[in-house]
Amino acid sequence: MPTTAKPRETGVPTSAAKSAHAPRILAADDQQHILDAIELLLKPQGYAVETARSPVLVREELATNSYDAVLIDLNYTRDTTSGREGLDLLSEIVALDSNLPVIVMTAWGNVELAVEAMRRGARDFIQKPWENERLLSILRTQVELHRALQHAERLAAENRLLSAQGRPEFIATAPSMLPVLDTITRIAPSDANVFLTGEHGTGKEVVARTIHALSLRASRPFVAVNTGGLSEGIFESEIFGHVKGAFTDARTDRIGRFELADGGTIFLDEIGNVPLRQQAKLLRVIESGEVERVGSSRSKQVNVRVISATNADLQAASTKGEFREDLLFRLNTVEIHLPPLRDRREDVPALAAHFLAQYASRYRRQVHAIDPAALQLLVQHSWPGNVRELDHTMERAVLMCRSDQIQPSDLGLGLQRAAPQNLEELSLEAVESILIRKALQRFKGNVSQAAEALGLSRGALYRRMEKYGL
Repeated sequence: MPTTAKPRETGVPTSAAKSAHAPRILAADDQQHILDAIELLLKPQGYAVETARSPVLVREELATNSYDAVLIDLNYTRDTTSGREGLDLLSEIVALDSNLPVIVMTAWGNVELAVEAMRRGARDFIQKPWENERLLSILRTQVELHRALQHAERLAAENRLLSAQGRPEFIATAPSMLPVLDTITRIAPSDANVFLTGEHGTGKEVVARTIHALSLRASRPFVAVNTGGLSEGIFESEIFGHVKGAFTDARTDRIGRFELADGGTIFLDEIGNVPLRQQAKLLRVIESGEVERVGSSRSKQVNVRVISATNADLQAASTKGEFREDLLFRLNTVEIHLPPLRDRREDVPALAAHFLAQYASRYRRQVHAIDPAALQLLVQHSWPGNVRELDHTMERAVLMCRSDQIQPSDLGLGLQRAAPQNLEELSLEAVESILIRKALQRFKGNVSQAAEALGLSRGALYRRMEKYGL
């Protein structure tokens, strides 16, 4: 039982004073008067305290709620002093969440038991009867450390995304884009899930970012995920996260994309590639708002708006049993179809000028304009790779340009016409690029059909398309 030392008024954790949420502590002991004493000590200091009388109740609490620290006894059975129950519980908690600080306490403290508890992952050890000042000091330190680790984990995940993603500008003046603009204006301020359709490279991520920027979630994260590039083996880890030890390479805890997007928007590109088994788990998260990391039995509530995109006919896939109909209904609150670039040629000059300025600045090239003949070639081109292909073409043109104006020869668009006669003069990569362009053009941007015709998997074709800027 505790000593009578009176705690200082300054015992409130620094992080608690600055946070809208009081630090949550889970205290576990088989004796009710001990739990009452802990509550009497901690609640006036700004802590929210939950109690449990057994390891079973501790497991239930940790499976359904989040805490900033756990304070556990080592013995729960009468006349038991080995500490075995508490040590086993400690090992379970550390396996569940290695960042969650656990402080162990026992009336039968000894050096060997303390060493074993620390070896198993306890952050500190306290003997009953405890000193109030020491207990408060330990909790204050561990809560602040836990919150700092959580913040660092989130920043690391955000930095990984920001380093790989830019903020493309939305350019749309063609008549065929007016319905798209009208729908974006109407639905962006809401929290409705949005389903984007259209050929590969039509700018679905740009539209998703625009919707996010116009929403009430604009100040919160926008997290983009190319589900087409995720194998089934890593899908759950990337989307939902994992805990340390969940599988062979899980050396640390990892925050998932849904958790990272909490309060903001998640963009699931190429949603049609998600395997059926994973579709069920995705549906559960969208319906319940609860995310469970791989290897963990604890769920976390998240508030995320879902924008998804595909170039496949998911209605047909649903009829064939290849895509869950209930998931499609959840995703498709509002559908926006993006026309291919060949159907919005009026936007080509503005898009080309935008990419020209972007790459001239990036590569520090004194290129300021596009020759009229080159511009005419751009407008007349069929663009099987859509806006993404135009982007890649302008990047190449800026690098190849020998004057202050882009010339037709800088664009490299004549390669397709010259290919049949001059294949022997081209590199393997150039030939591969031509074949992929032709396949995409033949199947009107349908990646699945193009991949089948080329004898590639969808994933392999996606990697090559990214390589060649298609």
